[in-house]
Amino acid sequence: MSNQEYFFDGLIGPTHNYAGLSFGNVASELHGHEVANPRAAALQGLAKMKRVADLTGRQCLLPPLRRPRLELLRSLGFSGMDAEVIDQAFKCRPELLAVCYSASSMWTANAATVSPSADCGDGRLHLTPANLQSTLHRSMEANSTARNLKAIFNSEELFCVHQPLPAQSWFADEGAANHTRFVAPGQDAGLEFFVFGLPSDGAGVAPQKFPARQTQMASETVARRHQLSPDQICFGQQNPRVIDAGVFHNDVIAVGHEDVLLCHRQAFLNQSDLLGQLSKQFERLTGTALCIIEFSEAELSLQDAVSSYLFNSQLVTRKDGGVSLICPVECEENQAARECIGKVVASKNRIDEVIFLDLRQSMNNGGGPACLRLRVVLDARQQEAMHQGVILTELLYGKLTEWVCRHYRESLSQEDLRDPGLVGETWEAIEELSKILDLPSQVLLDQP
Repeated sequence: MSNQEYFFDGLIGPTHNYAGLSFGNVASELHGHEVANPRAAALQGLAKMKRVADLTGRQCLLPPLRRPRLELLRSLGFSGMDAEVIDQAFKCRPELLAVCYSASSMWTANAATVSPSADCGDGRLHLTPANLQSTLHRSMEANSTARNLKAIFNSEELFCVHQPLPAQSWFADEGAANHTRFVAPGQDAGLEFFVFGLPSDGAGVAPQKFPARQTQMASETVARRHQLSPDQICFGQQNPRVIDAGVFHNDVIAVGHEDVLLCHRQAFLNQSDLLGQLSKQFERLTGTALCIIEFSEAELSLQDAVSSYLFNSQLVTRKDGGVSLICPVECEENQAARECIGKVVASKNRIDEVIFLDLRQSMNNGGGPACLRLRVVLDARQQEAMHQGVILTELLYGKLTEWVCRHYRESLSQEDLRDPGLVGETWEAIEELSKILDLPSQVLLDQP
């Protein structure tokens, strides 16, 4: 096949810490202000990338964004040399200092929404970086992510990297965490499934406890930007009940890959009708059936779904054509999740293998295997045209592992963010990373 799916994982940055900044993300709030281990986090993420590279041969990475963003603190009235700004913020508003150090760009499922050229009217691959306007620490990522994506996908003939949507509540956009593309094996055109939490008319059912982070208006706008055909689009609303249970993104309650959808029976509003519509559209488009695997509340409670992150597992097609389910070890440790996974592998569907990986550093901050990856389908010309320095090879894996061990701290607490020496450490690490990845340091350091 000329069209191949590549996985772009976020390389976890040296300022990985637990600040509990993400309201509605149960794990993030639960582990807030604990001591993090940036080195272990990055090595766990790299180990996952290496495993997927071995399985598929199509693993890439996105570099961490520059942190801290002290210019935010200066814009908020803190002044002086860097050390003074950091000290003032820590004493006055430590949560703002934590925002500036956030390493949340590691979760590249939120980096952008991606539509392959086979789906887009102009025959180009389209990427819309998510504005992530629902939280301050993530909203800082949007423009920097757009810049990184333009450096990697730098042919205007083959790629179109849009600007993020307006950072306003109508257009709240969290990227591919609320977007799944279904395609029949061996075919090119796919069905793009957009899931939103808040309907555009404001009259529908909405969550009461936690905010809905994706709006219908944003999803519709991305589909329009990407020039998608109406028969290749399906919109659905996330069940407000699961948002209030801690399902802040759709990829915490459902995961799709090629012609398979694995989800909880409470994932969507009016789920039976929605999945019926999705199935009919997929069959009309591809001539084949969509395999839908649902688990009920009796089989897997919402609490177990959120704590185990079963539905935030990653599905990949291996070189031999089989499909592997990559789960966090929390799924193996949770009896209900483990039993559900056993049923999936034992049943007659394309998922024939399960792999458990230790991603606890990411999981404790609220992100599992699927959060860490952005799916990008590339044709043969696009595969050659994209920046080759981000493709994970044995050589690059070795270089990055050694780089992490030299530059990353073993532990990082909220008190450690007060250390002005951390600024120089992280910027030095990112500058060296630019050479390893053969990307301009101005891009990675977000300089003019």
